[in-house]
Amino acid sequence: MKKLAFVLMLASIVTTFGCQQTNGQQLKQYDPKRKMSKTPADWKKILTSNQYYIMVESGTEPPFQNPYFNNHEKGIYVSAATGEVLFSSDDKYDSGTGWPSFVKPVDMKKIEIVQDNSDGMERDEVIERSTGLHLGHVFDDGPSDRGGKRYCMNSGALKFIKK
Repeated sequence: MKKLAFVLMLASIVTTFGCQQTNGQQLKQYDPKRKMSKTPADWKKILTSNQYYIMVESGTEPPFQNPYFNNHEKGIYVSAATGEVLFSSDDKYDSGTGWPSFVKPVDMKKIEIVQDNSDGMERDEVIERSTGLHLGHVFDDGPSDRGGKRYCMNSGALKFIKK
């Protein structure tokens, strides 16, 4: 019984403090001040409903229930919106949070880090520079021997291209 309680407590902590911006059910409202390369209506025509929720509405997919958190194949991760190369499997690691995590992007010029004060938290949001679309968050709790960063991304904002 103690083991079950511990597992439930650990799962709760990961869900609360991992990458999650919302509880997976609530939507963060569109901020009209946010600079995007297209209007939300235009993105709605291009993106799937899940991609739109994550990238335009800054949503977060559930941990451990997304396609890439446990992907160990070699390849690259591109933007689901533009196809721009953003991350490499060479820089991916298992952070234990349930989301795909990377120590760095392929090219820092492809992303932008902006302050995110939503949901009563202070975090650094990662957006695609060319579009202004939400990708995930970056934290300072990554592997110290690889720069100390954890780029915690949403699988729905990415597409994987196998080598």
